[in-house]
Amino acid sequence: MTVDITPDTALDPGVDRSAGVTAPAGFRAAGVIAGIKPAGTPDLTVVVNDGPHDVAAGVFTTNKVKAAPVLWSQQVLTAGVLKAVVLNSGGANACTGPEGFQDTHKTAEELASLLGVGAAEVGVCSTGLIGERLPMAALIPGLSLAVDALGNGPEHGLAAATAVMTTDNVPKQAALKHPGGWSIGGFAKGAGMCAPNMATMLSVITTDAVLDQPHLDHALRNAVGKTFNRLDVDGGTSTNDTVLLLSSGASGVTVTPEEFEAALTVLAADLVQQLQADAEGVTKHVSITVQGAASEAEALAAAKVVAEDNLCKTAFFASDPNWGRIAMAVGNAPTAFDPALLDITLNGAAICVAGGKGVDRSEADLSGLEIDVVIDLHAGSASATVLTTDLSHAYVEENSAYSS
Repeated sequence: MTVDITPDTALDPGVDRSAGVTAPAGFRAAGVIAGIKPAGTPDLTVVVNDGPHDVAAGVFTTNKVKAAPVLWSQQVLTAGVLKAVVLNSGGANACTGPEGFQDTHKTAEELASLLGVGAAEVGVCSTGLIGERLPMAALIPGLSLAVDALGNGPEHGLAAATAVMTTDNVPKQAALKHPGGWSIGGFAKGAGMCAPNMATMLSVITTDAVLDQPHLDHALRNAVGKTFNRLDVDGGTSTNDTVLLLSSGASGVTVTPEEFEAALTVLAADLVQQLQADAEGVTKHVSITVQGAASEAEALAAAKVVAEDNLCKTAFFASDPNWGRIAMAVGNAPTAFDPALLDITLNGAAICVAGGKGVDRSEADLSGLEIDVVIDLHAGSASATVLTTDLSHAYVEENSAYSS
């Protein structure tokens, strides 16, 4: 089966997918070929904040096995300041011991030297195969190439979004110009090992709004909770998940925390939609909403169980309205409800009503790209939605050959 995986149009008409991290004032970016990937494709990205402000925040993987760049970036962000970020694809630098952390430290020091800033003001991100040291003989000279290529045009933002790709098919970026005179932009990468609490997912978001660090941090955590943490491709939470938010304050416009968080959430939601659309082996975009739960946490838990269930995911792949698999998965969730009240709707067809058969299966048409699953527990008023994909032949083939 051949499916067009090009991301759909933006969720919000104000989102511009032709722009990214360089859309806000005060930022330069570059993406270059450093030779980290044997294939000779772009593999090194640098994003620089030229100020006048340099406040930053980050959210990282919840996996206990954290890659060296995650440990480094968590450490430097305790000061709430970043002047630059360097990201490499072609190697995760995870499970590489003290030597891997030294490689990350050396990367930050080298970029800091080239930019005339401190190493503790440089964030580092990596993505790729776990367990291998990075080819520093290629990476270090690549930093000079990237710094020489820095620019603030849209082509530079796109190059930055492209050089972080691993199994991604297309770069993912978005920007939003607020009518109040400030902007926000960003890119994301990720196609597999995607689960709530982010994924093998790296994202850098920039803004020229003026906002203090505590509010910047609060807005990022809230936005991530509503967007990146609601994507579940395959249940795998990676060692390298990172979302970094940098503010230059170059617009000179001071924004309220509420309006900034609202714009950030719109932008992040659009990036997540692009991640879902380009998931590994994807042939279906699946939205799973659990409503009528006793709490949002229980609704989210139930939606997550369905999203990760392989029997459900293979049924989605086959366009098979096998609601029994969904009922089975919900019944395994740590969620309280009465099975005799369970309703399941597939693409508008009430296929399970009051815990039993509803309309005929033929009324649930799942042949298209989009599948909308609504599960009503009738146990409360809370709801939550998780985005996922199907489990296809292409997903298995791609991941079985990833390291070989």
